[in-house]
Amino acid sequence: MSSMKRRGFLSVVGVAAIVAWMPLAADAQQPTKLPRIGWLGNLAATAPVYDGFRQGLRELGYVEGKNIIIEARWVEGQLDRLPEFARELARLNVDLMLVGGDQGLRAAKEATNTIPIVVSACDPLDSLVASIARPGGKATGLTCISSELATKRLQLLKELVPALSRVAVLFNPEDRNKAWENEQIQGAARTLKLTVRGFEARSEIEIDKAFGGIVRDQAQALVIFADPLMVFHQKKLAELTLQNRLPAIFGFREFADAGGLIAYGASLREQYRRAAWFVDKILKGANPGDLPIEQPTRFELVVNLRTAKALGLDVPLHFQQLADDVIE
Repeated sequence: MSSMKRRGFLSVVGVAAIVAWMPLAADAQQPTKLPRIGWLGNLAATAPVYDGFRQGLRELGYVEGKNIIIEARWVEGQLDRLPEFARELARLNVDLMLVGGDQGLRAAKEATNTIPIVVSACDPLDSLVASIARPGGKATGLTCISSELATKRLQLLKELVPALSRVAVLFNPEDRNKAWENEQIQGAARTLKLTVRGFEARSEIEIDKAFGGIVRDQAQALVIFADPLMVFHQKKLAELTLQNRLPAIFGFREFADAGGLIAYGASLREQYRRAAWFVDKILKGANPGDLPIEQPTRFELVVNLRTAKALGLDVPLHFQQLADDVIE
């Protein structure tokens, strides 16, 4: 073979090799696909409780836009939009969904049976998972076991209002776990020799109507069951209890921060921080059905002394000392 032919042959081989190598090089330069979380939230994006989740992600090394993407949808108290937004996130084929409450979990489970789900909820999730210890399926997460604190909440109200005999309970029946919580508080009321009557509210308008009934019933105090509807309207609820001179207790400190009298329960912010741990485990390959539902080990008591004063209540010193936080 002449030198010219050899040079031509080598040139052809060289070009072919370069052409064959180019797709490999292009593939190597493709950016890594970032995991995407579909976040179905009840409150506004700026709600302080959600800072807990963002903090949890940072602690685990996640930076939004750099090594994780969050597709967020906020219903802002319009719980009837949960199914619509859950389906929208499912169509985006996110790697995981983060949802809140019984209603959020139901919407997510109806939207997908393949995408893993992490839920932050107020109550036992027996109706939606196989068991607390071994959820099975695609959903796991955290519960604040609100219903198991019914007796304690009534005791706290009784201590602040010694002459207490009639108590109203406000709850959203759309959260199926509230029936269980109502049973718990009725049992606690019998022990404490209190009369407890339930009032339902599925919307903001029904909250107003319920308060009318509570006042007509001459309730002396109020227990508000936590669910996404009540949490979203925490400011309104605090104002209504004050306007109607009703000592009230709620499940999260955010209610006391908004002007409510007392809050006793798990930390919602901490619950969202811990949700990041579940997200991390699942993104790294864990089966959500094998991750036990996490229950809180610590509960906080928050007292708003400004509201107590406006209601004409004297909060004993020992009660204040028991509190984890006192708002003055």
